[in-house]
Amino acid sequence: MSASVPERMPAAGRPPVLVLMGVSGTGKSTVGAMLAGRLGWPFQEGDDLHPAANVEKMRRGHALTDDDRLPWLALVASWIDERIAAGEPGIVTCSALKRSYRDVLRRDEVVFVHFAGSRDLVLQRITQRQGHFMPPALLDSQFAALEPPGKDERVVEIDLSLPPAEQAALVAAAIGRD
Repeated sequence: MSASVPERMPAAGRPPVLVLMGVSGTGKSTVGAMLAGRLGWPFQEGDDLHPAANVEKMRRGHALTDDDRLPWLALVASWIDERIAAGEPGIVTCSALKRSYRDVLRRDEVVFVHFAGSRDLVLQRITQRQGHFMPPALLDSQFAALEPPGKDERVVEIDLSLPPAEQAALVAAAIGRD
C-alpha cells in the first residue's frame, strides 16, 4: 500500500482540511509538519488540544474513554470549522480511531489521512520516541479501539512503513497539490 485516493474530494474552490489519523506513534505529527511546510497550510497538533486531565490520564498509563475524548474532539472540530469559515485549508492531527469520532469531525471539506501499518512497526517507533506523554503500554488499547475507515469515508490511506517525506509527497499528490 502506498496511497489510495478517495473517490470524492472537496468540491472545486473549497480548500480541504486534512485530518491525519491513526494510532499513536504512526508519524502523524512529523508528516503533518512536513505537509504544512510543503503546502504553506496552517497546522494544528491535535495533542495540544487535549485537556490537561486527558494528558495526565494517558501519562499515568490509562486509556481514554469515549467520554474523555468528546471535549477534545469538540476542540478539534472547532479548529476545523474555523479553517472552513475562513475559506482556508488546514492540517490537524487526531487519532480519530473510531468512526463515531470521525463523525464528529466529518465535513464536506474534510479528508482523512489514515496512517496504517503493523503493530510491531508502531511499537518500534513509539518505544524510540522521547518526550511524549503517551506510553507504549497504551498502544494495544489504541489498536483495540481502531475502526479503520470504511470505503464510504473520504480517506487517503498511507503506508506508515514509507519514509515520512514520501508519505507527505503521496498525500499532496492524492489531494492534487503535488
